[in-house]
Amino acid sequence: MSPFAIILIVLASLALIILIASVKIVKQATALVVERLGKYHKTLDTGVHIILPFFDRQACQPLSLKEQIADFAPQPVITKDNVTMQIDTVVYYQITDPKLYCYGVDRPKAAIENLTATTLRNIVGELELDETLTSREIVNTKMRSILDEATDPWGIKINRVELKNILPPKDIREAMEKQMRAERERREAILKAEGEKKSNILVAEGEKEAAILRADAKRIALM
Repeated sequence: MSPFAIILIVLASLALIILIASVKIVKQATALVVERLGKYHKTLDTGVHIILPFFDRQACQPLSLKEQIADFAPQPVITKDNVTMQIDTVVYYQITDPKLYCYGVDRPKAAIENLTATTLRNIVGELELDETLTSREIVNTKMRSILDEATDPWGIKINRVELKNILPPKDIREAMEKQMRAERERREAILKAEGEKKSNILVAEGEKEAAILRADAKRIALM
């Protein structure tokens, strides 16, 4: 093989490598942020795109634009009446601006987790234990609003926040169980008393009607 042919093969191979490197395929519901010479260049959406090899590069991993779920570990939270409980949260979020997501904050998911923990402590810290247990929906709504506003500069939309489990201390749980058991027993006693009352009334009415019937029978017999 002649030197000229070898050069042509090498050039063709380099051209093929450059062509392959210049093609970027972005999947459905995914975005790709591209930098040119270290500076933000553009965001690639779904489809086939051509970039400049050696000049353009990915700023971060391909980003999913689908709604994502972040299930965070239980956090210790102190209520207004100084009861420490464990609360774990689930956050449903979505990337709305890939550029802001890449450049807005380092480790976005960890940032959301820390922000969720501090927001939860602030909100529950203004509520007493009973309010926390009965106002879960209110806490969810407040947290979603605060988190959504705080994460907006990061290109993140908070769609929903759920308090999955609220776990008071063991002694509080035992006291609540005793209270619930006492309440059930009280209701059972009331129902039993009402049943006995109705039964006595029915017996008395039956005896009254029987006495009336006997009196009527004697009156007719004397006629």
